[in-house]
Amino acid sequence: MPRETMTPRERWLAVLKRQKPDRVPMDYWTTDEAARKLMQHLGCHTRRQALEKLHVDFVVTVGPKYRGPRLHPLADVYGCKYRNMDYGSGVYRELTYSPLAQYKTVDEIDRHYSWPNPDWWDYSEIPDQVTGKEKYPIRGGGSEPFLMYKNLRGAEQAFMDLIENPEIVHYCLDKMFDLAYENTRRIYETIPDRVMITYVAEDMGSQTDLMFSPRQIREFLLPGMKRIIDLAHQAGAYVFHHNDGNCSRILPDMIDLGIDVLNPIQWRCPGMERDKLKRDFGAQLIFHGAMDNQYTLPFGSVEEVRQEAQDNLSILGAGGGYILAPCHNIQAVSPPENIVAMYQAGYECGWVN
Repeated sequence: MPRETMTPRERWLAVLKRQKPDRVPMDYWTTDEAARKLMQHLGCHTRRQALEKLHVDFVVTVGPKYRGPRLHPLADVYGCKYRNMDYGSGVYRELTYSPLAQYKTVDEIDRHYSWPNPDWWDYSEIPDQVTGKEKYPIRGGGSEPFLMYKNLRGAEQAFMDLIENPEIVHYCLDKMFDLAYENTRRIYETIPDRVMITYVAEDMGSQTDLMFSPRQIREFLLPGMKRIIDLAHQAGAYVFHHNDGNCSRILPDMIDLGIDVLNPIQWRCPGMERDKLKRDFGAQLIFHGAMDNQYTLPFGSVEEVRQEAQDNLSILGAGGGYILAPCHNIQAVSPPENIVAMYQAGYECGWVN
């Protein structure tokens, strides 16, 4: 086996700069339940021990500490309320209350609802969050406002608003983009030149096609995303763009906007085939993910997992530009043996000649 000559941070940076790493970097996304099963399987006491044992080049995420008005235990800073739902092998939070669902106009929202203030967060602890983690990539800042807009209005109403209440969509998204921009700016200001990756996300794709029309994406989302992307680049950070499902039709727009990395590469979705993505966008994008989380990791055999990792390396990693990772959070239903097989195959086959 070749010998590693780079730290995880150096390895990520080489790929992002289109330079030659010692091997293809590997990242890790998981639920807490799946993480506990993996640690038990590997005989490790901490997540970091498990990831280092598997040679994972994981990312350290930093952020401010909330110091604002006291929140209900099952509510978020926007006033959305949730309840914990047990699905057998784990727990997810499900939305139970959407604070803006009752309003019909921007004026009503403006009169009755208070938006979060960036001064509600304390950024002074962020330097301590990176102490001792200098060899890893640092992620901080970013935006994903339509995800929260769906919680504020209710998912069905949120999509209807794009047609029926565009003024409400613009008003609310502007507020959330403003908050995201200021949060991101303050993170950069607190740890200058330390943030490598900023997460600019929005789930636009379904299993087969976009959930929005391209016209709606261009009107409601791209201007705000552009502000965050430009801020990130000005700070020397790379833009990591998460976009589930088949988002292929909007990728040229996202590239024009300035994204650097595309995640999660759900290649089983029609239109997201790996060879097509590599051919059409490989010169403009770094690909992150592509280890299938719908079939292969939860239900495939160890050999199928190993083969998929090798295929990803040969297709998406051809000539560079790939970071191996699961398509999304690994779920508790995924056997630890499959998770280990993914990283073992990535480590064994990912060396760059």
